[in-house]
Amino acid sequence: MPKTRIVYIENKSASLNGPARIGRVTFSKTGKSISYGGRTFRSLKGSGFKANYFDTDTGEKFWISGPRKDGKDRLYPESSLPVEVDSDVAEEYWREIRGRPFE
Repeated sequence: MPKTRIVYIENKSASLNGPARIGRVTFSKTGKSISYGGRTFRSLKGSGFKANYFDTDTGEKFWISGPRKDGKDRLYPESSLPVEVDSDVAEEYWREIRGRPFE
């Protein structure tokens, strides 16, 4: 069974504050790529600016990391852009990561 993990995913291709969400990624067998929402991402291996992964089809840059317990995942938390939480991980995210009941 492939390894999965709930992560924070932010699209950095247009600006430093892009669309963001919490969702479950699936790791490839080799661990060199991750998949989410029909997209495949590979590491920038430290060469990105405020991004650590890129979409292998489009080249768009993303920040993908483990979500924070305090919910302050954005690099620039003063951004008013919302962070969406996928419905299939919402309960687990709030209970296991944020330590709060799912409402």
